[in-house]
Amino acid sequence: MKRLILAVTLMVAAVSLQARTLIVYYSFTNHVETIVNDLQEQTGADVLRVEPTEENLDYAANNYAIGSALIAAIRNNPNDAASYPSIKTTIDNLADYDMIIVATPLWWSNMAAPMQTFLFNYGDQMAGKPIGLIVSSASSGISGVVSDAKRLIPEGNFLEPNLWIRSSQTSNSHSLVASWLEDIDYANNSTAIADVLGETSRVSLSLSQEALRVTGDVNAISLYNMAGARVAHASGDRIETSSLLPGVYVAAVDTRTDTQTFKVKISR
Repeated sequence: MKRLILAVTLMVAAVSLQARTLIVYYSFTNHVETIVNDLQEQTGADVLRVEPTEENLDYAANNYAIGSALIAAIRNNPNDAASYPSIKTTIDNLADYDMIIVATPLWWSNMAAPMQTFLFNYGDQMAGKPIGLIVSSASSGISGVVSDAKRLIPEGNFLEPNLWIRSSQTSNSHSLVASWLEDIDYANNSTAIADVLGETSRVSLSLSQEALRVTGDVNAISLYNMAGARVAHASGDRIETSSLLPGVYVAAVDTRTDTQTFKVKISR
């Protein structure tokens, strides 16, 4: 039994590695960080914090004079890299992620300048990926931030709706985040897969509304849900799926020599 539990755990872990979400955020007053900590707990996503190169700047001093000047520089020449403040945050594996969630505060009706720098540097690498946007502000509307995000990630697949959390709502943001994840259909958008992902020289899979069929060297098939519980099993090359709920599963295919695992998305 312990071996079975371990095997299922490894299968689910393998699926998680194939479908990954990155939360990238900037936070000055820690409102966004609080939101992101809750979001990470609900999704298990990886997290990357954007850090300015120059540390300990007081953006709030003199009525946010520094932040206002940074935003003005970007507005004046948004296509010039020199208009954006320097950041020390880099990433070299963005291609590994299937979905990106951007979480940022609002500065003077626009996206916070350090986050704009990150997206100016990496937005082109997010082309085609589902993009979720979370904005924190005291009271101002977020349309300017949305426009900045779409300018900086021109080929992003932006999910609707965006999530606007006012500063006064931060301490109670858990339910807002949970509802938003349902609204953007996070469970499906974060997988970024076709009906079946996986094929080897000895085994291939095809999925219909009624069944999953395996072609090749196969003795038996088992399906596991994302909690690691086996929900279906059959000897041979076909397993019924019509009674299963929509979602992502792990198919374990027993061959003559080993067990191969594949990710399967069942939809109705």
